[in-house]
Amino acid sequence: MSTTGPTAGRAGTATGIRLHAPAPGWALAADVVVVGSGVAGLTAALRCDAAGLRTVVVTKARLDDGSTRWAQGGIAAALGEGDTPEQHLDDTLVAGAGLCDEEAVRILVTEGPDAVRRLIETGAHFDETSEGGLELTREGGHHRRRIAHAGGDATGAEISRALVEAVRARGLRTVENALVLDLLTDADGRTAGVTLHVMGEGQHDGVGAVHAPAVVLATGGMGQVFSATTNPSVSTGDGVALALRAGAEVSDLEFVQFHPTVLFLGADAEGQQPLVSEAVRGEGAHLVDADGVRFMTGQHELGELAPRDIVAKGIMRRMQELGAEHMFLDARHFGADMWEHRFPTILASCRAHGIDPVTEPVPVAPAAHYASGGVRTDSRGRTTVPGLYACGEVACTGVHGANRLASNSLLEGLVYAERIVADITASHAGDGLHARVPAPVPHPEKPAHPLLEPETRFTIQRIMTEGAGVLRSAASLDTAAEALQRLHAAARGALDENGKTAEPGVDTWEATNLLCVARVLVAAARLREETRGCHWREDHAERDDTTWHRHIVVRLNPDRTLAVHTTDTADFPPTRPHQPEHRPQEQ
Repeated sequence: MSTTGPTAGRAGTATGIRLHAPAPGWALAADVVVVGSGVAGLTAALRCDAAGLRTVVVTKARLDDGSTRWAQGGIAAALGEGDTPEQHLDDTLVAGAGLCDEEAVRILVTEGPDAVRRLIETGAHFDETSEGGLELTREGGHHRRRIAHAGGDATGAEISRALVEAVRARGLRTVENALVLDLLTDADGRTAGVTLHVMGEGQHDGVGAVHAPAVVLATGGMGQVFSATTNPSVSTGDGVALALRAGAEVSDLEFVQFHPTVLFLGADAEGQQPLVSEAVRGEGAHLVDADGVRFMTGQHELGELAPRDIVAKGIMRRMQELGAEHMFLDARHFGADMWEHRFPTILASCRAHGIDPVTEPVPVAPAAHYASGGVRTDSRGRTTVPGLYACGEVACTGVHGANRLASNSLLEGLVYAERIVADITASHAGDGLHARVPAPVPHPEKPAHPLLEPETRFTIQRIMTEGAGVLRSAASLDTAAEALQRLHAAARGALDENGKTAEPGVDTWEATNLLCVARVLVAAARLREETRGCHWREDHAERDDTTWHRHIVVRLNPDRTLAVHTTDTADFPPTRPHQPEHRPQEQ
């Protein structure tokens, strides 16, 4: 329906664009390099290692510092009596507002229960009932109790602990405190590894490379593109930006889920904000305004447990009606014992900020939480660049559609990481145990991508919060697009005119990645003239299935413009022109 900038040839064509960085000063060789250490990345790494593949894990901070450990609510799967994958599928499709890939969801819900059981075998301990079974709870959009949790409200921390311990026990090679820079490719355009920068001194320092024929992106989200987010500071969209520069397609980036109940710390609060899990509402907490009125009653059959986009919109509408900066979550009726045993992490976080949920309602407001879109993949995690895979929040598998169902994210990381490993293992079958490590195209001598000054990060966040937040309109998005384009043009102009760019470093690379993903997000949000799922257009308040029952796909052109188009239907086209014979058949 729309194309911006000149076309760049077939999907997957390399752009030739790389971040300005020193040439690699050291290198490792592997069969697989996994970038990221959340549930998706570490599951992929453990399965690759178990298959006998030489595996290197690269992570931006420490192994346990990704988004997974911040997940409070739990992991969704049809594990309870009377529950079925079909019911889980139905709830997921409803939440996704017509844009889920049904086959991708069916894979998730049917393979999910066994994937959770394998996670338990790996060492994760979930909360149990007095009879010894899994204790399950409900969250928004679920019609059954199917959320397994750990430590009350510390599920992500427990999953991270178990996976990190398993990685260390197996002695997997890891490179911590390393920011991935760009994909390396060989002369045929296939994946040949990644370049990365290790922060601080150690066995490896500065810019280096891991050469491998398969790269698994599991870099998490991009919540730091907004001023207020539940995401950790490392979530700067590095994986999506890398994939775009490598010529991969991204999709559905306009669908950013804003979590309805984030602890309100003030209108000017920036950075990572404390999450108040949906499980609190699942156990019976009420959303109320300052007068104690339960404003979600009657707005949806599930009331306060409606899908997240419905609840976030309900909160925003009430805030607008009353001219208020936040609403309240009232769970005083839980009592001290339930708060202390079921939600100890949230209780401690609230009290640390001077709020005691045992005796007073908790002030909450929506904040950026999860990217439902990302690097487009097929059901095996393959992107449009041969040898490049993606899973977890960085990927767009088609599972989430226009709005992720609560607690499906950890499950998606598990299921699709395992499917990626099955595909990589099959692709190695004709090469013996270890594949040939490809020779990458030489590193360019001149900088191919201008870098932004570190302080630009905060400018981008303010632009995005004001123009592309929970509420969007043509006017707000146009203003955001123009402001982002000025930043892009200024950096590019300085490079083109005198070869100058900001000094390479973590802060400038992150700011540059944030601008890249912000431009794509705004381009897609401007194009989608409807309200669907977590994309809320004030000027197009209704869902439009006639025009918009389809996906928006974006690529980066070699001249750094964006190529934007829509799919013909709600189905994604294949990521590969043909299926090699050695690939496993779909289940």
